[in-house]
Amino acid sequence: MWVTGLVATVAAMAATTLGAAVARACGVDLVVAAGEEPIPLSGVAVVTGVFSAVGVLLAAALRRWSARPAEQLVRITVALTALSLVPPLLAPADVPTTATLVALHLLAAAVVVPALARSLRGRGVAGCARSTRLAEG
Repeated sequence: MWVTGLVATVAAMAATTLGAAVARACGVDLVVAAGEEPIPLSGVAVVTGVFSAVGVLLAAALRRWSARPAEQLVRITVALTALSLVPPLLAPADVPTTATLVALHLLAAAVVVPALARSLRGRGVAGCARSTRLAEG
């Protein structure tokens, strides 16, 4: 799961940075408030990496303490992704910037969450107990 999480995090960082670069090339300024500097591409990568790493840690905790870690991860991350859309929607940015930021949040989640959920299928507290019983008996 750790390798999957690392690969998914790097892939999400690359995808969102590329998405932001394409948006910039298409004329989206990525300025959140008037008079401020545009969001740098490196900032997109760093924020994606930090929150993806939080997702990996969440997956690890669920794998350790949940009987159904994949299902719990999906439920929690859907809620967290929805919450992550609130700041871009409330920011005083223009419509193209807001749409781009929302799309980047959804893109990161679309890369990381399925990868982590797949790595957790059949794992968790119940899965470990079942595997232990099979090995013993």
